[in-house]
Amino acid sequence: MPYLDLSISRSNNNIELEMYRKPTYTDIMIHYTSNHPHNHKLAAFNFYINRMISMPIKCQAINREWHEILTMARNNGFPEHIHELKKKLITNKTKATHTNPPQKQSNKWITFTFHGPPVHKITNLFRKTGLKIAFHSTNTIVQQLT
Repeated sequence: MPYLDLSISRSNNNIELEMYRKPTYTDIMIHYTSNHPHNHKLAAFNFYINRMISMPIKCQAINREWHEILTMARNNGFPEHIHELKKKLITNKTKATHTNPPQKQSNKWITFTFHGPPVHKITNLFRKTGLKIAFHSTNTIVQQLT
């Protein structure tokens, strides 16, 4: 029985959970070579990997889901860095249970025009200052129409 993102089945008085995708599911997402911010490209993988490590599913189901995630990455031009993302998310999840309460953050924002990965590297320097960073595009619909 599909329920939300899970397929729930019962056999021998045991309940088994697996990841569920609709029959109309396609693995199309923002391609790796697109000119989107890198964190936008990785958002889907963050979701899928977090879902995989958070759900109470068996090792076989985890392996099938991981294979599906790698297939999505390969079909959308992503390099094999998805393995590193998985390790990072698992590490962050274990750290989250052992951390102190969050500190008050700054409300000051800085905006950057996004023109590719070099801008992302530059903005990493500003992240250490506690300033919030936002990207904006120079190619908007309003600019195209006027």
